[in-house]
Amino acid sequence: MTTSTPPLREAARAIVMDADDRVLLLCYDENQGFWATPGGSLQRGEDHATATLRELGEELGIDEKAIELGPQLAERTKDHMVGGREVRQVELYFLARVSAADVDPARAAQPDNLRAYLWWTLAELRNTQQTVHPIGLADMVATVAAGRPLKQPVVLTG
Repeated sequence: MTTSTPPLREAARAIVMDADDRVLLLCYDENQGFWATPGGSLQRGEDHATATLRELGEELGIDEKAIELGPQLAERTKDHMVGGREVRQVELYFLARVSAADVDPARAAQPDNLRAYLWWTLAELRNTQQTVHPIGLADMVATVAAGRPLKQPVVLTG
């Protein structure tokens, strides 16, 4: 029996934080429901930073000019189903600072299958019993909130 590697899908995701160091997460319906950072796959010819800005506009109606895009904080590789087929998704996570007032889902061009969006404090993120992706997000948020720069992007496993 041979196993083949699923096709590669490159994606960009944003760890969106406001001035109070809350993180914005989206609730998705699939897989019994879960919370995750906004983002999605790259379009042809697009780099990860550009895709991050585009995705924030498409999913949350945030004007690109209102986003302070920071450094890449993490990378994750995960095999999962997208559109009924298995892919190997390689995600780069970027810090994005925005004002909560700039989030306007009514302006979202492609809101996907979002059930809700919510600003989470670090304590809420650490104490929730709900499923949150990526694993390790709370530690990254704590590092950013403490003003400690990462020497290099974190490699996430879950």
